[in-house]
Amino acid sequence: MEHIAFLGLGHMGAPMARRLLAAGHPSTVWNRTAGKAGPLVAEGAGLAASPADAVRDADVVISMLAGPDALEAVAEAAAQALRPGVRWIEMSTVGPDAVHRLAARLPEGVTLVDAPVMGSTDKAASGALGILAGGDTAGVEHLLAHLGNVTRTGPLGSGAALKLVLNSAVISGIAVVAEALRLADALGLDDGTARTALAGGPLAGVVARAHAEGVHFDATLALKDLDLATKTARLPVIEAASEHYRRVAEPGEDISRAAARIRTA
Repeated sequence: MEHIAFLGLGHMGAPMARRLLAAGHPSTVWNRTAGKAGPLVAEGAGLAASPADAVRDADVVISMLAGPDALEAVAEAAAQALRPGVRWIEMSTVGPDAVHRLAARLPEGVTLVDAPVMGSTDKAASGALGILAGGDTAGVEHLLAHLGNVTRTGPLGSGAALKLVLNSAVISGIAVVAEALRLADALGLDDGTARTALAGGPLAGVVARAHAEGVHFDATLALKDLDLATKTARLPVIEAASEHYRRVAEPGEDISRAAARIRTA
């Protein structure tokens, strides 16, 4: 069984690391806030004091971090401690440029796969994430299978690119649904009638996510994803959605709560 170093134990990282640990993979975990590692350590994971300590004896490194800046800092700390033959699976939402910067930083003999995920905390806990894998996944697909279903997207960086496309559509779509329901309110329509009609149309999945409970996608991270997208191309609709979220979202809350504020703002 490969020894896994798991870097980043946020809302998504912790349940993902737990699934790999439960599958029998010896694991060392690291998180900037060390206290978040407590439950995993109690279940048998080793706790590293730094990213370098975490990866020193690892066969596979998995990173699930907040964004490009966090990935850059972790890579700088860990890169020189990596052994030849290690495979690094980068699963954060950071965009393709950050993936290629990471690849350039890694020592010779270390293989990088970008494999960001679609799905929230419920999917992470049940192993039902959608995994968008770019690059050479040989040797790690059996690990990814513990986390969800893998879609091969092409060369290195293509998974990160497709993740931006999909997240931009979903996050912006939630804002559009919130505005559509605001229009329904202004027209005096019954809330249940309007929601049911929207849920029966082409926006069904977005309507469901806009009202989902028991899941978590931090609105601050959603804004980060939209910022990555709008720095890449001119996207007026996505820029408008980003401004909506920036105006009403509170750090740490799920995007559905921000959508509720867009509806009533």
